[in-house]
Amino acid sequence: MLKLLGARALSSRDVAQVLRVLDADPVAACMVAARVERSGVDPRTIHGEMWSRGGPLESLCYAGANFVPLRGEPDDLRAFADRACRGPRMCSSLVGRAELTLPLWEMLELDWGPAREVRADQPLLALGTEPLCRPDPLVRRVRMRDLEQYLPAAVAMFIEEVGVDPRVNDGGRAYQRRVANLISSGRAWARFEDGEVVFKAEVGSVSSRVGQIQGVWVNPANRGHGIGAHGTATVAESILSGGRTASLYVNSFNGAARRTYARIGFEQVATFATILLD
Repeated sequence: MLKLLGARALSSRDVAQVLRVLDADPVAACMVAARVERSGVDPRTIHGEMWSRGGPLESLCYAGANFVPLRGEPDDLRAFADRACRGPRMCSSLVGRAELTLPLWEMLELDWGPAREVRADQPLLALGTEPLCRPDPLVRRVRMRDLEQYLPAAVAMFIEEVGVDPRVNDGGRAYQRRVANLISSGRAWARFEDGEVVFKAEVGSVSSRVGQIQGVWVNPANRGHGIGAHGTATVAESILSGGRTASLYVNSFNGAARRTYARIGFEQVATFATILLD
């Protein structure tokens, strides 16, 4: 009967089952698990809602700034799409396992219009043992006093990766706050030379089992020398030292990045898809 009623927002009584679902797929679910483990499913603290149709063990998604399908059959995805289309669009992207994200987007596209970009094949990689290449001893955690030097590299990475300038709407204030928060929480890493960032990366999400690396970037003038591999190995080693698996996802067409991560020892565990919206 509950399935006939469509998707519903979950409440505190559903937390145990939600955590069971997230724990069953820890690498793919890291972004959402990091929120739920810390704050439950209260929309005010996870900055979004957890939805289900028939209970979390049957279907589950996170609806916030990112729309993340986590479990479900086609009818469940249809219910998520129907609920999402009832009001204004809140998300700027869909991201998650390709086998869930791409069908969900097909159901949403007619109402939401065309995507700015569809990245349908993004290998999701994981590393659970010591990196195969030597970590870079010059890569360190970024400190708040480094923000002025670090921010231009973060902006350059964002433009290169996402295709838009994060400073467009408000002069970059919101993006600077986001970067500052990563730095203050000890999740931004960089190698500095002569006051400039040569390499950078961040640990965007941290659950009890996984740390997800994001924003890997090497200054164009320093590419082709292995700096990305050794720098990312440093970040991965830090995640591993905390008893977690290191993870990241990469575009399938980015051959250089895929070779870099293979050199470190990352192996593919699933395929993600990301749909970027205007």
